[in-house]
Amino acid sequence: MLENIQNTQSHEISDIIELFNRTFSQTHNTRLVCCEPEPIYRPVDNECSFNRIVFAHGFFSSALHEIAHWCVAGKERRKLEDFGYWYEPDGRSEDRQAEFERVEVKPQALEWIFSVASNHQFHFSADNLEGDAKPSKEFMEKVLIQVHTYLNNGLPKDAEIWKQALTQKYRPNIPVKPTDFMIT
Repeated sequence: MLENIQNTQSHEISDIIELFNRTFSQTHNTRLVCCEPEPIYRPVDNECSFNRIVFAHGFFSSALHEIAHWCVAGKERRKLEDFGYWYEPDGRSEDRQAEFERVEVKPQALEWIFSVASNHQFHFSADNLEGDAKPSKEFMEKVLIQVHTYLNNGLPKDAEIWKQALTQKYRPNIPVKPTDFMIT
């Protein structure tokens, strides 16, 4: 269970940027970029010759979360800014929050796997601070089910590559396993 793992390694932003870029910049022309107030994915455009996964405020968790979205997006959505997803800022209605949770199951499942692979604390996110929303129990259970589905049936190709890169760096010889995941 990740909550009980003592983080003896530092989680430097420069390390995760270097690791991601070494892993994917050549094969996918994609780089991890820090730091803006809001995360965003920017595909190649007239101003930049590579795709950028921009994460917020230099937070390790934000980088893992945005990489998870990139892994879920797939080839066609990676051609669109922010993968073509809708985003509604804080203060979402109950219905819009339910929609947010529906589309966040797979990204948060991958983020959780990446967090475990890097010995970093994972937190479910409702991403609705002004709405004072907390992740619902149902949402957390769906994310856990998706984690186990991924671990039992296989992760998307890029997610598996990233999980392995994180595991080699942060917990060599300690594979990620289903018993590492529990809702407390």
